[in-house]
Amino acid sequence: MIDEPTLELMTRNEADMAFKKRVRTVFEWLDPQDDDVILDGGCGRGYYLNMFRYVSQCRLYGVELDPDILHKAQRNVGGLPGVTVLNASLYALPFPDASIDKVVFSEVLEHLEDDVAGLRELARVLKPGGVIAITVPNAHYPLWWDPINKVLEKATGRHISRGPLAGIWANHERLYTRAALRTAVTGAGLQVEEERAFTHFCFPFIHNIVYGLGKPLLESGRLPGSLATAADRMTFEANSGSVLNPVNLGLAVFNFFDRPNKLNEPEGRATVNLCVKARKSAD
Repeated sequence: MIDEPTLELMTRNEADMAFKKRVRTVFEWLDPQDDDVILDGGCGRGYYLNMFRYVSQCRLYGVELDPDILHKAQRNVGGLPGVTVLNASLYALPFPDASIDKVVFSEVLEHLEDDVAGLRELARVLKPGGVIAITVPNAHYPLWWDPINKVLEKATGRHISRGPLAGIWANHERLYTRAALRTAVTGAGLQVEEERAFTHFCFPFIHNIVYGLGKPLLESGRLPGSLATAADRMTFEANSGSVLNPVNLGLAVFNFFDRPNKLNEPEGRATVNLCVKARKSAD
């Protein structure tokens, strides 16, 4: 199991408090070992691949469909030993049956038109007894995480799904209830082994601040050097941690709001994420 100081180090530059808890959940549930073969399904920019490489010698694969994001992942982690990033559809993975030990499937399922088909394909490549760590956005999310969409949903039944104000709905086919997530997992022939829900308290408009403003500034190269270093998810040790750096000061504020949150909130409480540890039958 990855120790607490290492988890803290790997997420020290993280402004998305829900992502910090996703990392903890993924590493607890998958517990990477050096002889594992691990797949990141929909690897995005390669954040999880970078972390897995940092703490283990396991064989790592990432698949990403979007060419622009794939290029960023290849730039970020493609040169790391034992890491392969591929352009592939989650409906047709380029791996043999029962060839993968563990799968990260974080913030991806909600993007798929056919979520059950995507999960079935992951189950196909997973070895018997293998585990998938699934995280999705919760349909019952806190008001302050994305006030714009929450108010729109309550007032009109609509939401913004594209652009800088998209918030939690950004490019998503759906958000999930606990029951809907469980149904998708079992519909793909997987067993639900554990469930979690987290991030209830949050800084107002944090999703818009982090992803609508912060990420575009960082990726455009418009942040000055020390600010960019403090905001960079791919580096763990370069940030001095000084609160004289405005980014670090912002991180301290976000972390303060996150302090009351638990790694698993009571059922019925509004949270940013729902998570399922799914296992393929060993039979």
